[in-house]
Amino acid sequence: MSIRTTTRAVLGGRLRAATGLLTGFAATSAAHLGAILTDTPALRHATKPALMPLLAAHSVTAAAAASQEAPKLLAPALLLSGAGDVLLQLGDDTAFLAGMGSFAAAHVCYVTMFVRQGALTDRRRALVVSAAYATAWAVMVGRLWPDLGDLRAPVAGYSLLLASTAVTSAGLGWRTGLGGALFLLSDTLIATKLAKWRELPGHQFWIMSTYILAQYLLATGLLSAAETPEEDRAAPAPGRPGGFATPAAAL
Repeated sequence: MSIRTTTRAVLGGRLRAATGLLTGFAATSAAHLGAILTDTPALRHATKPALMPLLAAHSVTAAAAASQEAPKLLAPALLLSGAGDVLLQLGDDTAFLAGMGSFAAAHVCYVTMFVRQGALTDRRRALVVSAAYATAWAVMVGRLWPDLGDLRAPVAGYSLLLASTAVTSAGLGWRTGLGGALFLLSDTLIATKLAKWRELPGHQFWIMSTYILAQYLLATGLLSAAETPEEDRAAPAPGRPGGFATPAAAL
C-alpha cells in the first residue's frame, strides 16, 4: 500500500469519526432539549454533561481529518464549559459559584483564541462592537443589580468576561460573532432567572438551545479561522462558505 493510499485511509477514518461525534452531539442535544420540553429530569441530567465533551472531541477529530491542528485552547474551553454544566446541575450556591468560575475560565480561553486569530485587527470595527456591547452590558447589569442580592459582584464580573467573548468573537466573522451573541443571550436569560424576574414560556429551553448553538458556532468558527489565512477570511474559497470543510457544515 502506497503512502498516499495509507494517508487517505487514515484521513477517511478520522472524517468518519468526526461525523460520528457530530451526530452524537446533535442527537444528545436533541435528547436534552426534548427532556426539557417533556419535563424528564433523569434524561436532562444524563445528557447535559455529555454535550460539550462530544463537541470537543468532534472539533479535535475534525481538525485532524483536515490535516490541521485545532486551536490549543478550544478543547479546554469546551471541557471547562462542560464542567460548568455539571456544577450548575448540582443546585447549591457553592456549586453554582464554582460553575460560574469554570465558565469564566472558558471565556478567558475563548477571548485568548479570538485575539490570537486576529479578531482585533480591524480597530475601527472592534471599537464600534465594543461600544455596542459595553452599552448592552451596562444596561443589563444596571437593570439586574437591585434583584441579584449576594450574586451582584460575581454576576457583574462574569458578565464582563462574557461580553468580552462577544466582542472578540465578532472579529472573526458572522459564525463566531453570532455564537458570541447567543452565548450572551443565553446567560442573560439565566441572570433574569437568578433575579427572579418573570420567566419566558419555555425559559429553560431557550437558555439551553441558545447555549448549545452558541458553543457549536464558536467551535466551528474557530476551526474555520484557524484554517483560513487572516487576509482571506472576508472571502471564503468557492464551495466552502464556512471556511472549514468538515462534517460540521452539515449541522
